[in-house]
Amino acid sequence: MIGYVMLGTSDVAKARKLYDPIMEMLGAAVIKAYTSESRVWYGTGGGSPMLVITQPHDGAAANHGNGTMVALPAASHAAVGDIHAKALALGATDEGAPGARMPTFYGAYFRDFDGNKLCVFNTGA
Repeated sequence: MIGYVMLGTSDVAKARKLYDPIMEMLGAAVIKAYTSESRVWYGTGGGSPMLVITQPHDGAAANHGNGTMVALPAASHAAVGDIHAKALALGATDEGAPGARMPTFYGAYFRDFDGNKLCVFNTGA
């Protein structure tokens, strides 16, 4: 049902220093045909939802929405921990250490350089 999600950034090049390695760990790659100086598209192919990091089209400053969060599925609980640790090492802000939140939901939370909140999660083992 979701085609893509866009998150605003004030600096695409800086944002890519965080998102490129994280997306690679999640099995996604830059979609070069859509990517430009003002935005970068990530996807896994096959009609799967995409994530876009973009400068706002209206030229105003990027900001995060209160209550807005993008959740990215990871292959395992270990991958959740690894990705969270990588994000923090790259300069993201911790919003919640890896752990069980519900009986079948294991997640970790962080904010990017522009304050956008992301969750990396796994619902299996």
